[in-house]
Amino acid sequence: MVDNAIYAGGKRVLSPSTPDETIAALGAIPDGLAWIGLYRPSAPELLEMENDFNLHPLAIEDAVGAHQRPKLERYGDVLFVVLRAAFYVDEREEVEFGELHIFVGPNFVISVRHSESPDLSVVRRRMESEPELLALGPVAVLYAIMDAVVDQYAPVVAGLETDIDQIEAQVFEGDPQVSRRIYELSQEVLDFQRATLPLTGMLETLRALFDQVDGTIELKRAFRDVLDHVTVVNDRVDGFRQTLREILTVNATLVAQRQNEDMKKLAETSNHQNDEVKKISAWAAIFFAPTVVTGIYGMNFDIMPELHFAWGYPAAIGLMVALSTGLYVMFKRRGWL
Repeated sequence: MVDNAIYAGGKRVLSPSTPDETIAALGAIPDGLAWIGLYRPSAPELLEMENDFNLHPLAIEDAVGAHQRPKLERYGDVLFVVLRAAFYVDEREEVEFGELHIFVGPNFVISVRHSESPDLSVVRRRMESEPELLALGPVAVLYAIMDAVVDQYAPVVAGLETDIDQIEAQVFEGDPQVSRRIYELSQEVLDFQRATLPLTGMLETLRALFDQVDGTIELKRAFRDVLDHVTVVNDRVDGFRQTLREILTVNATLVAQRQNEDMKKLAETSNHQNDEVKKISAWAAIFFAPTVVTGIYGMNFDIMPELHFAWGYPAAIGLMVALSTGLYVMFKRRGWL
C-alpha cells in the first residue's frame, strides 16, 4: 500500500493504515471518499478487499495478473478501468508502457499500479490542491488519473514525430539500415496505438453513464476535454502509421531504382569489356594469319613446295598482307574494330 486516505469535502481527514480501518472510517463519515493506492499487490491483498468494497473476482484476477488491454467494465456499482501509461525512450526508439488498474465505487477509488509510471502521487497532490474538484467524488479522481495518463502521451507523440522526420532524411540519403528502422518504429507506433485507441470508446461510455445518472456538468466537461486530447493523439498516431507505410514504399522504390542503376552500370561495363575482347580477338586473328604462314615456312625442311621458287618470298609476303587485310575488312564491317 503506497497511500491510503479518506477525504471529506475535498480535504484529507484521515490516513488509515489498513483497508479495514478505511472501511470503518467510511462508515462514520457519510460523505467520505476513500482513495487507496496500491503498487503491485498480491492476490491475497486484493482478495481481502473483495467483500468490503464489493470487488468482482474477475476484476481482481485482471488486476493481479496485469497485461490487460485498456478497457472499461462495470460490475454492479463498481467500475473497473484499465489504462496503459506510455513514455518514449528516444535512445532506443521504444515506447515503454506502465499498466494501471482502477476500481471506482460509490465512495472509494482503489488504484493498482504495476510499474513506476504513472506516478499517481502527482495526481493525488493535484487533487488535494483542488478541493472543489476532489469534492465531486470518485469519478473526479478517475478523471484526474485519466487526464494524467493522456497528458503523458504528448511527449511520446513528439518523440515519434522527431524519429519519423529523421527516417525521412535517411531514406533520401540512401542509408541501407533505414528499412529496419522503419519496421521497428512502425511496431512501436502500433503498440502505442493499441494503448490509445480504446480510450475513445471508454470515454464515450463514461459520458453515456453520466447521462444516465445525471452527472455534474463540470465532470462532463472534464471528460470531454480528455476525449478531445485522446482524439488528437489517435489522429496523430494514425497519421504516423500512414506516413511510415508511405516512407517504406518510397524507400523500396528508391532501393529498386538504385539497384536498376547498378545493374545498368554493370551491363555497360560488361558491354565495354565485350567490345575490348572483340578488338583484342580481331587483332589477334589478324596477326595470327601471317604468323601461320611464317611458321610454316620457318620450318627447316629442305624439300618444301615453292621453296626454291624465285617469287616465293614476295608471294608469301603478299599472301600475309592479303590475309591480314581481308580479316581487318571483315572485322571492321562487323563492328569489332
